[in-house]
Amino acid sequence: MQKSRASRLVLFSVVALSGLLFDLWTKHWIFETLGRPGEKSVWWIVPKIFGFQTSLNQGALFGVGQGQIPLFVTLSFVALAGICWWIWTDVTRSRYLSFTLGLITAGILGNLWDRCALHDMTWSSLDVEIWNCSPEMIGKPIHAVRDWILVMIGDYPWPNFNIADSCLVCGAILIGIYALITPPPKPEKLAQESLDPEQAASDSDR
Repeated sequence: MQKSRASRLVLFSVVALSGLLFDLWTKHWIFETLGRPGEKSVWWIVPKIFGFQTSLNQGALFGVGQGQIPLFVTLSFVALAGICWWIWTDVTRSRYLSFTLGLITAGILGNLWDRCALHDMTWSSLDVEIWNCSPEMIGKPIHAVRDWILVMIGDYPWPNFNIADSCLVCGAILIGIYALITPPPKPEKLAQESLDPEQAASDSDR
């Protein structure tokens, strides 16, 4: 039984770590290739539909809450604490949830890395000009999420995003699907789980 629980924890860890590393690697690679925002034009993969373009986002999804870095860092740690609690108390009963929460964790950590300026980027004179910041910012760490995936919807450019954002959105969709298709546990099943949690965990794997 412990082996079954351990395998789901391993699944969660592998998904979270793989997603984080892939996110950080792609950010580093595309910013090394295309430079900072404003340095080069869009690298089109499918002309006028899909391409790569570097940008910096000091807000959340869709650029909401620009400049509220401390708030988003705090919310990220709160979310991570909630996921850790969920894993410890319940998620090891479901491979589906282990995978899904691994995706969400990868997304949170990937963007948290940027918001805490754990990369090697600092403000340059070009950045200050684009962002209309004080020249005193030059040389200081950039607390902003690195986005680079550009998708056009007709003539409208969808806000740039990254692999971490994709992990968060896919994870949220999977959580929603799980909530819709999973019936609430019956009272007698809850009573059985409280008496024999290992047997209940085994049944959920079938």
